[in-house]
Amino acid sequence: MTTSASDPQFPVDRDCPFAPPAAYERLRERGPITKVRLASGDAWLVSGHEEGRDVLADRRFSSDRRNEGFPIVNADAATLRQLRSRPPLMVGMDGAEHSAARRPLISEFTVKRLAELRSGIQEIVDRFIDEVLATDERPVDLVRALSLPVPSLVICELLGVPYADHDFFQSRTAVAVRRTSAPEERGRAFAELHEYLDDLVTRKESAPGDDLLSRQITRRREDGTFDHSELVSTAFLLLTAGHETTANMISLGVVALLSDPGQLALIKADPGRTPMAVEELLRYFTIADLVTTRVAVEDVEIGGATIRAGDGVIVSMLSANWDPAVFENPGELDVGRGTRHHLAFGFGPHQCLGQNLARMELQVVFDTLFRRIPTLRLATPVDELSFKADAVIYGVDELPVTW
Repeated sequence: MTTSASDPQFPVDRDCPFAPPAAYERLRERGPITKVRLASGDAWLVSGHEEGRDVLADRRFSSDRRNEGFPIVNADAATLRQLRSRPPLMVGMDGAEHSAARRPLISEFTVKRLAELRSGIQEIVDRFIDEVLATDERPVDLVRALSLPVPSLVICELLGVPYADHDFFQSRTAVAVRRTSAPEERGRAFAELHEYLDDLVTRKESAPGDDLLSRQITRRREDGTFDHSELVSTAFLLLTAGHETTANMISLGVVALLSDPGQLALIKADPGRTPMAVEELLRYFTIADLVTTRVAVEDVEIGGATIRAGDGVIVSMLSANWDPAVFENPGELDVGRGTRHHLAFGFGPHQCLGQNLARMELQVVFDTLFRRIPTLRLATPVDELSFKADAVIYGVDELPVTW
């Protein structure tokens, strides 16, 4: 595949904290699938909702970055070669390999299992809000006081990771997801996280406890499928994805609701609306916009374009979730929209395994926070907040609030 000078350089940053980059609408007007130029090569950008679902559900598009042509949005050619040399995480596997890695984890995220976790999540949220209310200082940075510690503690307890180590993995993850981090910094952050989790899994092999990683060790030993390196990779994926995404959604959700009193009043008056409010906030921000990358392993006709085997494909979940053909007035935050067919958690075989855990955490946080601190308000105007325009996972760096 070749691009021309008229094809845009990608990625592009958001112009407004509450909207996709303006370039997305222009690209969608050119068609649901267009060519873009990356630092590491050329790719197709899928911006339409229907076409995005089609790509993500089609096994002719591979998630395996070891395939030639696989696009890495934020990497140059040298970094791409380095990434391809590493064993894949579960999100980078296809077919039977992916199913075998995902299947043992499904029981940890069933509706029944998550229902058992809800009271513990409520206790965690209440504990951190107690600390917020106990402080005499104003304003409070809600990122540090609530948004980060809640999902961090939840995922630590789920995996059996000592919460005392949360500063370590949060700092390494923050470096890893910043596009402006130097390649060597990102590489070092990944290596340090991997080394930490390698040691943690080794210790659990000798003394299993009552946590997800220990249960995986026991179960896989019993059925003869235990692989130390694979479990370390799984732990890496769950730990990093399990706190960074939810933490950013908590902060952005609070910013959006405090900026729109009418929408906030609806869920304050009726907490039964909160689950749908969470779905709308997930659609509206779509914080992991460009993580759904693929490479065609066969020639595919889709959306009026012919994608050749070896062509890289990027599904913009943010653009898809603002597709006016699917979501009426997509730029309007509407907590009563009542739609769950957004792509914020992806689609198809690789749809986010922990999506319902994230939903539960968000629901508990929003309901509890606005009930217990009803006069909560932003202490800094939205246009003065520092948003993570340079990060793979969108969010806000600090969120000063008062009441």
